[in-house]
Amino acid sequence: MKHKRNRAVIIGAGFGGLSLGLRLQSLGFDTIILEKLDGPGGRAYVKNIKGFTFDMGPTVITVPHFIEELFALERDVDNLDQPDFPDSVSTGKQELGAATANYATIIPIKPFYRIYFDDKSYFDYDGDPARTREQIQQIAPEDLDGYERFHQDAEAIFKRGFLDLGYTFFNDVSTMLKVLPDLLKLDAVRSLFSFTSRYFSSDKLRQVFSFETLLIGGNPLAVPAIYAMIHFVEKTWGVHYVMGGTGALVRGMVQKFEEIGGEIRYQSEIASIDVADRKVWFKKPQIKGVTLVDGEEVKADIVISNADYAHTYMNLIDAKHRRWNPNWRVRNMHYSMSLLVVYFGFKDSGKLDLRHHNIILGPRYEELLTDIFKRKVLASDFSQYLHIPTITDPALAPSGHHAAYTLIPVPHNGSGIDWSVEGPKLTDTVLRFLDDEGYIPNLMDNLVHSEFVTPDYFETTLNSHLGNSFGVEPRLTQSAFFRPHNRSEDIDGLYLVGASSQPGAGTPSVMMSAKMTARAIAEDFSDSIARKRDS
Repeated sequence: MKHKRNRAVIIGAGFGGLSLGLRLQSLGFDTIILEKLDGPGGRAYVKNIKGFTFDMGPTVITVPHFIEELFALERDVDNLDQPDFPDSVSTGKQELGAATANYATIIPIKPFYRIYFDDKSYFDYDGDPARTREQIQQIAPEDLDGYERFHQDAEAIFKRGFLDLGYTFFNDVSTMLKVLPDLLKLDAVRSLFSFTSRYFSSDKLRQVFSFETLLIGGNPLAVPAIYAMIHFVEKTWGVHYVMGGTGALVRGMVQKFEEIGGEIRYQSEIASIDVADRKVWFKKPQIKGVTLVDGEEVKADIVISNADYAHTYMNLIDAKHRRWNPNWRVRNMHYSMSLLVVYFGFKDSGKLDLRHHNIILGPRYEELLTDIFKRKVLASDFSQYLHIPTITDPALAPSGHHAAYTLIPVPHNGSGIDWSVEGPKLTDTVLRFLDDEGYIPNLMDNLVHSEFVTPDYFETTLNSHLGNSFGVEPRLTQSAFFRPHNRSEDIDGLYLVGASSQPGAGTPSVMMSAKMTARAIAEDFSDSIARKRDS
């Protein structure tokens, strides 16, 4: 007897939505992804203009094993029962397999980052312990012993926090309490900056070994030290680049999703998540589907939101259906900082001496972070992440040119900053800084194209609460159990995936979030999945 497939609707075709879509197809669901924009990617949207290709969002690819897992999926054949980190993977020795090669070309990048300090000296961060020690010897030889201890302790956090607990579904307090003693023993609950300061006396090295959380929306002064595992995540699997840009990986995921029967509809903005009225006071109401802004109703057995957490609950779901996530609770969460991102193309003067990924730190570190995250003021100084993919992949720009973007952390829109005024001013200041300080000599004379997005883009186009860029801020009180749950506490059949949910932001974490959500769905629909596979 042939059984009817369960229908799933996913809101948003970002990395979280696409990753989960692939997994749901492998579980036997009929999955449709509804995307507001005219193309896939969400924050990883791609802009093509004047022969330049700009990735608008994520550019740092780590843990290629997660990508291989997704491309190896097939219709009605999942891999949820397989080890998350087989021995060959946990040691960092496994290379990308044939499955990924069918859809994308991914190559390692070294150094991972070139980190420039305010005095123009730099640190090439590449995960090589010998090279790292050489540079520490040059910058602060007194910190060599501290590095050895940091390396050892960060490895312990990585093994416990990532390899052992990375996929833990913190759906109840008891699960949290079970792991808390281990985290306390590892000193992983203090702030990351405080943690690194135990090992390094040099301000430069404290910055080198704490800045990375900014790339996932976390304040190094506030994120728990468990994020020291990022150092070992990158050291173990490296930092990678997708030829053609991150957008090429998105297109590969779309292709795979459609090959195994998934459907994507673009320019399909959600007006509401539809919920049946509660039949019994003490039971959750049941999901019905979604309604689009044009009035079309799409019925579904489950709905998964890859949209912003606050937008999902406050804007898409009637308050009467929300006991666990009322408006006051959602508003009282702390949301990540935002970004000003400048996309620009320029003629190659032959004088460029940068790397693929560049971190250019300003004169202040702790004070600037406090301005951004706590005071929420626009400071006169700034730090930036400068991405020049054409150093690796010239095809992203016309011959003799470079395509680049630079990302400046700024306060979210809880600041009240008028970005229609400050956006153009800051953009001009940043571009002139790159020219005047010699990072890109003669940039202003060779500039062919420039444009920018501000927190307003994240708030209006991407529907991010307050224009945040990374969802719920990853601080101690908003991690693990205290982070929005992947299975809704309010509504049966509603799930979350992506940056705001467990385990957090960043491309690898979002892919992990998809696997965790898929496991929750597989558990909830185990009987129907089994019947379908037996038929």
